[in-house]
Amino acid sequence: MQRPRIQHIAINVKAENRNALAEYYRRVFGMEQKLTSEIGTVYLSDGFVDVALISTERLPLGINHFGFKVENVEAVLEAAGTKAESNVYGAVAESWIFDPEGNRVDVDEHGWPV
Repeated sequence: MQRPRIQHIAINVKAENRNALAEYYRRVFGMEQKLTSEIGTVYLSDGFVDVALISTERLPLGINHFGFKVENVEAVLEAAGTKAESNVYGAVAESWIFDPEGNRVDVDEHGWPV
């Protein structure tokens, strides 16, 4: 079985700052902007790890969650001893689990479409 790899980090930012932050990550870190969704989420990539600049007033600003691409979601759920919640908010169908301190971790077998 392949080792899971961190696939993405989602950062909740103020909607009015999203484009300026995307420019910052492109200029400073050389990230490539892959997509802007119809709701304004900006997807960037360094070629290994993706960053999503999301905006929701329902949650605090800052790192919202991170996600792993895995070979088998069910095996991860079994290893974690938990059940997954379905992503009902995002543009990508992922399964959410929470680590022992309550941090949200997305697990998915297919990767992002960007």
